[in-house]
Amino acid sequence: MEFIKEEIEDVKIEETFRVKPEETEEQTDLMALKEESQDLNEMEEKDLYKTDCDVIAEEKSFNCSQTKKRSQKTSNESYFACQQCGKSFSQKGHLNCHMRIHTGEKPYTCQQCGKSFSHHVNLKVHMRTHTGEKPYTCQLCGKGFGHKEILNRHMNVHTGEKPFTCQQCGKSFSVQANLKVHMNVHTGVKLYVCQQCGKSFSTQANLKVHMRVHTGEKPFTCQQCGKCFTQKGHLNNHMRVHSGKTSYICLQCGMSFTQKRSLDGHMRIHTAEKPFTCQQCGKSFTHKGNLNKHTKIHTGEKPYTCQQCGKSFSEQTHLTGHMRVHTGEKPFACQQCGKSFSHQGNLKVHMRIHWREELQLTTV
Repeated sequence: MEFIKEEIEDVKIEETFRVKPEETEEQTDLMALKEESQDLNEMEEKDLYKTDCDVIAEEKSFNCSQTKKRSQKTSNESYFACQQCGKSFSQKGHLNCHMRIHTGEKPYTCQQCGKSFSHHVNLKVHMRTHTGEKPYTCQLCGKGFGHKEILNRHMNVHTGEKPFTCQQCGKSFSVQANLKVHMNVHTGVKLYVCQQCGKSFSTQANLKVHMRVHTGEKPFTCQQCGKCFTQKGHLNNHMRVHSGKTSYICLQCGMSFTQKRSLDGHMRIHTAEKPFTCQQCGKSFTHKGNLNKHTKIHTGEKPYTCQQCGKSFSEQTHLTGHMRVHTGEKPFACQQCGKSFSHQGNLKVHMRIHWREELQLTTV
């Protein structure tokens, strides 16, 4: 029975630290919008502000296309032509503004960070980075944005529109940044590297979740029993314990499970199947989590570090036990004499004292 218990615990530990790629579209979109907002603040004016004198109407800037239309109403000719690209303008000021694209001149400089811009309106929009001003508000959820373009992209979250489609697998996204991140799945690119253990990830969100392995952070708490989890999906799975939903039942022993993968793992106890094999020593395991733990023996990896003394451990459970050295917690109490211990193993050793006493009494 101890073996079965250990196997089940290993499955839980494995589930706790697995990074789930299938986050909800809304969560991913909002995260991508935040990252994209930071990226847009640093883009060239030609990408965000459209420096060909295209209008940001809210800033009451001039619009070349509107200028052309007005010009066409009065005359079919534009008076001021760019000698480099041939584009024509009805006003010399607009041509002068346009020429900065070719010269690279950026006369408008931010006094706080030193970044320069070719147009005054671009500087004005950039200043929102420092002031935190977000003049564009979503009428559906109240979230604010510094750029109207980002608000427009955000609206896809509410409408369900997904105009950006992966050409390789057909999956669609509401934000282009999400599609770019998704492409890493096909290319195998993993740009986000953990500075503590060197493990790399294809998305910043996955790296963020992974960091909880090192910090021990578990931000998702069950309101019924207080148990905490590193991911919301794990909390959702856990809630089935309270709801009583046990859809998967073992036909051999009658044990029930809330998830099919838990039943599949359990069945290996009956079949003795061990499909996960260590490539270095050939030892096999019934669960992948057990194999992952075992490989740390060969690699010497110890990703779980005590924040108080700096000691590192290969398993989260080892770190949890170690923390009791600092807290003085002793959760394992002897039912016969009341003595408490910080580790269950110590309690088991202690119980032998009582067993020997009982043995002596029965032999007298």
